[in-house]
Amino acid sequence: MTASTRPTLLAIFAHPDDEAFSVGGTLTHYARQGVRVVLACATRGEAGKITVPGMTVDDLGAQREQELREACRALEIEPPVFLDYHDSGRYERTRHDDPTALMNVNPLDAEVKLRALIEDVQPRVIVTFDPHGGYGHVDHLQIHRAATAAFFSTGHLPSGGPQRLYYTAMPHQAAAQISRLGHDQSLDPLVYGVSDSTLAVTMDVGAYAENKKAALAAHGTQMGETSLMGRLSPDERAAMEERMLGKESFSIGGTRTAIREYPLRGLFDGVGVEGLV
Repeated sequence: MTASTRPTLLAIFAHPDDEAFSVGGTLTHYARQGVRVVLACATRGEAGKITVPGMTVDDLGAQREQELREACRALEIEPPVFLDYHDSGRYERTRHDDPTALMNVNPLDAEVKLRALIEDVQPRVIVTFDPHGGYGHVDHLQIHRAATAAFFSTGHLPSGGPQRLYYTAMPHQAAAQISRLGHDQSLDPLVYGVSDSTLAVTMDVGAYAENKKAALAAHGTQMGETSLMGRLSPDERAAMEERMLGKESFSIGGTRTAIREYPLRGLFDGVGVEGLV
């Protein structure tokens, strides 16, 4: 695979650490196959919650940007591209009055930025959040909307545009497990999780567990004692890691190529890259 024929995978997420949880192993897998992996992050996570007791950070956005850069190195992909919006926050940290907070941005404006990025890097495949944003975070929903729109509005590009759009997908059994472990008891697994028949691709990423662990650890402000992972008992953490580090699943958001078999063998199955699935 030469540099001129090297295919690109574009992953589009909202905050530093979104990539590590849901697609980290998949990104490393394709990077090792010679794919150019580009990660677009809408914000720098400025309104995140520091989960390390006693830690103070002068500039959380700058800190989390550096954490994401370290996570990308751990995943063996190139440095991230930032869309330069602000993190909207959640609960008491919600930035209702910040005009550049992603929740307050017109999704069509974000789509314009993503269309320019798509034209620049010419991805064959795009990956982004599912329609529920994983667990309903407003920034995740905004990026889902903008990325989906950008996929559909770039088919006219001379390159033909991206050929396949995938959404991260959580089987409802995994969603039930997360709910039981206290992430958010209000999340109905049958709403935020999907049926097995909805899973178009399930990637076995166990071989990249150490990369994914290192990427998660790089997000130090978010992985402390008071984080979800930090609050788990050893048995609960082991159960969570078994699922998180072993499998990553995706549903289809859009396609410009025929799907001849279902489920697919991988994200590049049927998109015209010889020898790559």
